[in-house]
Amino acid sequence: MSDTTASLRRQLHTAGDLQSVVRTMKAIAASHIGHYEKSVRALADYYRTVELGLGACFRDLDQTTGAVAKDAATQTGTIGAIVFGSDQGLVGQFNQIVADHAITTLAALPGKAECWAVGERVHARLDDAEFPLIGLFHVPNAVIAITSLVGEIQIAIEAKRATGEHLQLYVFHNRPKSGSLYEPVTQRLLPLDRQWQDGLANVAWPTTIRPEVMGDASATLRAYVREYLFISLYRACAESLASENASRLAAMERADRNIAETLEDLRQSFNRLRQSSIDEELFDVISGYESLTGAAKSHLSAVMIDGALRRPPHSTQQDTALRDGVAKPNNKQPVRSQQ
Repeated sequence: MSDTTASLRRQLHTAGDLQSVVRTMKAIAASHIGHYEKSVRALADYYRTVELGLGACFRDLDQTTGAVAKDAATQTGTIGAIVFGSDQGLVGQFNQIVADHAITTLAALPGKAECWAVGERVHARLDDAEFPLIGLFHVPNAVIAITSLVGEIQIAIEAKRATGEHLQLYVFHNRPKSGSLYEPVTQRLLPLDRQWQDGLANVAWPTTIRPEVMGDASATLRAYVREYLFISLYRACAESLASENASRLAAMERADRNIAETLEDLRQSFNRLRQSSIDEELFDVISGYESLTGAAKSHLSAVMIDGALRRPPHSTQQDTALRDGVAKPNNKQPVRSQQ
């Protein structure tokens, strides 16, 4: 019984420690969500600036953009893809959802597809599905580390495109929704969509003075396209990280509820076991007391009987007479002397 009580006490201690870890992870995940969402909002103004610059380039370079659109429509070959996932676990089906979405989408496109995986977990998912992989990037653990990751991805993309590969480029990631929900999304980064180019070219300039592209127009356009790719990858990474932490927060909340229920069950079992042990000890004490009391009474009765048997008969009669309150008269008369 004592071993079982000790075992339950250890289980209670372990569950309490685990609950503390889970609650700490909940607080960290909630804090990270706010940081990544703030970084996405901070990109809005810069993205607007890049869009205005691209629109100015497209307006002034109609012939160049027409050639680009024509080439983009006829480009074939290997399709490059970037899939954002996670390095750590405890995120539910976060990696499985984005990996399945990427595989399904790329399978419907003509041409061979290869992808870079951002995160060991999603890399393992894609590898299990026997999807062609060409690289692995680690997920940044802070907002400040996203810039270096995007730079590494851009270098890898430029190296592939320099050899005539990956003329089409797609990015897959999870985008956060309300609460702890998220959804997988796809964005085609390259080639630049003709409709998208026309839309940027028709965006009104915020002032009455129209801009003019100085220097080499093609170099300026390429610089703006690189910035557009940087912002798109940065936003995809930040949204994926926000979704990852939202998924981890939801998983930790479920774990916290399960641990609380387990702790309650363990406490009830421990209390029942301890009460049962106390009851057994009380029953043992009462039984021992009753046994000792019964033995003492039996011994006293035996002593009284033995003492009564050892007394002489007249003592017994006198004792009986005294007990009854009656004394026998003496029949002998005193003898008088006759003179």
